[in-house]
Amino acid sequence: MWSVIEQIFPYAVVFTIPLLITALGGLFSERSGVVNIGLEGLMVIGSFTGAFTIYKLQEIWTNNPSVLWIGLLVAFICGVIFSLLHAFASINLNANQIISGTAINMIAGAITVFMARNITGSGNVRITKGFQPFDIPYLTDIPIIGNLIFKKTYPTTWCILLILFVSAFILYKTSFGLRLRACGENPHAAEAAGINVRYMRYIGVMISGGFSALGGAVIIVTYAGEFSGTVAGLGFLALASLIFGQWRPFGVLAATLFFGFASTIANVSQVIPSLAVIPPILLKIFPYVVTLIALIIFSKSSQAPKAVGEPFDSGKR
Repeated sequence: MWSVIEQIFPYAVVFTIPLLITALGGLFSERSGVVNIGLEGLMVIGSFTGAFTIYKLQEIWTNNPSVLWIGLLVAFICGVIFSLLHAFASINLNANQIISGTAINMIAGAITVFMARNITGSGNVRITKGFQPFDIPYLTDIPIIGNLIFKKTYPTTWCILLILFVSAFILYKTSFGLRLRACGENPHAAEAAGINVRYMRYIGVMISGGFSALGGAVIIVTYAGEFSGTVAGLGFLALASLIFGQWRPFGVLAATLFFGFASTIANVSQVIPSLAVIPPILLKIFPYVVTLIALIIFSKSSQAPKAVGEPFDSGKR
């Protein structure tokens, strides 16, 4: 049993990281008071822009690892820009945030596939080379956790974990984080205290766009290597992780690791002998069944920000 866990865990971490950064983006948006179910579409935007940028740059600078980081940065910026559509509709126009997020998902999927087909003719954008997994010297020798965490790891894993810790610090230890959370709990009280609620909500949605797009690009540079027009529902799984994690950074980390582990079992089962005996169809639906069960169990006790999803009219209560 332990040998199976050792085999699965490094892959689980790889699947967890895109989920984690996307759910963290959703956390900033919903803490500011704006529901963002467009995480799936924003991931697709990041996946496409990251893949396209790297694809073009690798034609010029072959085997240059900085190209991958440039692709991630471009994806982040494009995600921020694209999220402004949802921010404007939700904050300025007081549109239904669920419908606006759904529109983001539909637009993102359509426009990226259209552009990919015009660029490559196939609808897919493949990069030549992504990040290669590596073992961290000495740390892999640590009993128990060495082989689980520090073996077959990617640089993006540690980058995203750093972002997690910085985000937790910002949310709970800075005045910016206090203002952002206040806008999601009681925006009118926040406005009375001199906080520009619309501005803070814009910032929250833009962070969610950048982080979600970064999650989509991370998929390309780690285990996928190709944009195919979809991220296989990971954006919705990130939303479930956000609820499961109770809108807290480290709760989200635990939830995404749980769902990442479930997704890994479905994806690598056929190369692990002890799991290959289980019918593939059961393993394929396993992460989604687990997600539904988790949401049923924890939805009643979930503590979302009180004003999340509610339009804000300045000066009105």
